Amino acid sequence: MKKQIKEFTGAILMQLQRKKTESLIKKGISFNVGNELNLNERLIRAALLKQAEKNEDFNLLADYHKNFWKQTGRKYFSEKDSVLNDFFLPHCLPVFEGLKKLLNDNPQKYHTMIEIGTGNGEVLEYLSRQFPQIEKFVGIDLSTDQIEFNTKKYQQYHKLNFVAADGAEWISENGTDNMIVFTSGGVLEYFTQQQLKYLFKSLNHLKNTIFIAIEPIGVDVDFTKNPNSQPYGIERSFSHNYTQLFEDAGFSLWYQSVIEGVQKEADFGVFGAINL
Repeated sequence: MKKQIKEFTGAILMQLQRKKTESLIKKGISFNVGNELNLNERLIRAALLKQAEKNEDFNLLADYHKNFWKQTGRKYFSEKDSVLNDFFLPHCLPVFEGLKKLLNDNPQKYHTMIEIGTGNGEVLEYLSRQFPQIEKFVGIDLSTDQIEFNTKKYQQYHKLNFVAADGAEWISENGTDNMIVFTSGGVLEYFTQQQLKYLFKSLNHLKNTIFIAIEPIGVDVDFTKNPNSQPYGIERSFSHNYTQLFEDAGFSLWYQSVIEGVQKEADFGVFGAINL
């Protein structure tokens, strides 16, 4: 009953405060960064997400998230603790140890590593030291402010390059054979299923592509009942059936595991895929 009252109140506020609603949409509503949203704004945010999901307008949900990372990404990462130390190093190293072995066993030279959703760039910088045989590391992020910050911060690291762009579009236009693409800690969850299919299809046209995805999977999502991507959690981002999506795109999985207990509403799936 309490939830229904909140949803009803949020829907009414959307109509009464149209300018505020438009402002929230433009800024993006994925997170309440620094608790800056007041009660009315939080209710409007919840109503917007609920309405889009009820209408199965997943493109609209994705647009909300894209707006957030474009407009608020720099603020989010400036206030967030270290992703490298708090999440990546404790949980994500096994798949990259597997990557080292895969590269050692594969005579084909991989020359570029690309991170979609690079954030503050600390994970990419760490990996640039772990894989010295790779010539170029590209960090892609939607936030122009964050990319400008990264470019200045890492200007002495000549292997690192940072680009403000949509990751899927950039790879479609600039992708080459013999490259490695990765995400860590939740990036592809903001793509719709169709957008992921587009990304994986773009990569499928290239040779010797490796993709590592470290992405949340909603604990209440059961792909045996519904194999399609589904909104989950307070953000209403997407829990994707990565195993199926990679296989449908022609990739083979060489690594798969689950990181449990990091979030209440999701575990993290770790996937290593290759397209030869």
